[in-house]
Amino acid sequence: MLSKEQILEILQPLQEPQIGQSLTELGWIRDIMVKEHHVALSMVTLENRPEDATALTDAARNLLAQHGVKDVHVRTRAASEHDRESLNTGQGDNQAQEQDEVLVKGHAAGLDGHELLSPESGVRYIAVASGKGGVGKSTVTVNLAAALARQGKKVGLIDADIYGFSVPDMMGIEEYPVVEDGVIQPVERFGVKVMSMGFFIRENNPVIWRGPMLGRMLRQFFTDVQWGELDYMLLDLPPGTGDVALDVHQMLPQSKEIIVTTPHATAAFVAARAGAMAIQTEHELLGVVENMAYYECGSCGEKDYVFGRGGGGRLAESLHTVLLAQIPLGAPDNHPSEPDFSPSVYKSETPIGAIYDEVARNIESKF
Repeated sequence: MLSKEQILEILQPLQEPQIGQSLTELGWIRDIMVKEHHVALSMVTLENRPEDATALTDAARNLLAQHGVKDVHVRTRAASEHDRESLNTGQGDNQAQEQDEVLVKGHAAGLDGHELLSPESGVRYIAVASGKGGVGKSTVTVNLAAALARQGKKVGLIDADIYGFSVPDMMGIEEYPVVEDGVIQPVERFGVKVMSMGFFIRENNPVIWRGPMLGRMLRQFFTDVQWGELDYMLLDLPPGTGDVALDVHQMLPQSKEIIVTTPHATAAFVAARAGAMAIQTEHELLGVVENMAYYECGSCGEKDYVFGRGGGGRLAESLHTVLLAQIPLGAPDNHPSEPDFSPSVYKSETPIGAIYDEVARNIESKF
């Protein structure tokens, strides 16, 4: 089975149609997923014209077929504003070269965990918390991470909900981290680098650990992982105000926090405890996300407030912060045959995906 690095090398001849530069060297071949004799990937072009997409897709399939890969799924998209800025400033370097530079510089590289955890690292930390389970905290985390990555940010995500890990499944991740030169390489999906206890537990077995063991595992996610250069690190916290949440607050005094709730008054009341913990430990609140705010009828557009109304707004007011978004009930319309399939990540072109994109832009303005 080919590695991602081998696939990038095989596709080296593919050029961006308008500027004639290698897509591999530009870093515009992304989201590579390898599964036995099946390869799925995304390619970025300046305009994503249909004729260019067809030609590049055919060329990629022909190149990979020469190396025994018969089933190839290619998705193309237009370059983002950040992609274009990097191109204009000459920063679209070869991916392998970028990795070498990160190793040399050691900036937030994960080789020195103390540097990554230091306020001087330059990494912006966002912890996503809730008062209770079942309010969609992890859904908010993975979609916010994907939205930030779509804006060209370098994003890491730690699934710190060690008892109730769900991020790998929600993002459609089927591979596992590998160890290179004694350092764990995170799994990348949708441009987000991910680490989770779910990668190390087989058959969905329960995690039966005490608090100190959880804290050590969480610290290892920082110190023993090759994160590379990051702009943002998101942490999906366990619900409530237990040991792991406290460990995060102690390890990352510079972290800011988002509180997730549903509109129901009881859920908002319980979520206030998580917000109060952030305030007591002097962590700035970025705001409140009200999930499952309403159900919108697909045929008539009428909104049905299934879980009541106003809980998120009242919570934000009580915590002296803002209501970042009201996310409706829904599920991504993703098909398992797509290369970027996931059960829980909304695409940018969908209404809910657009809401997350707006939240990501608002959060960017708060740092």
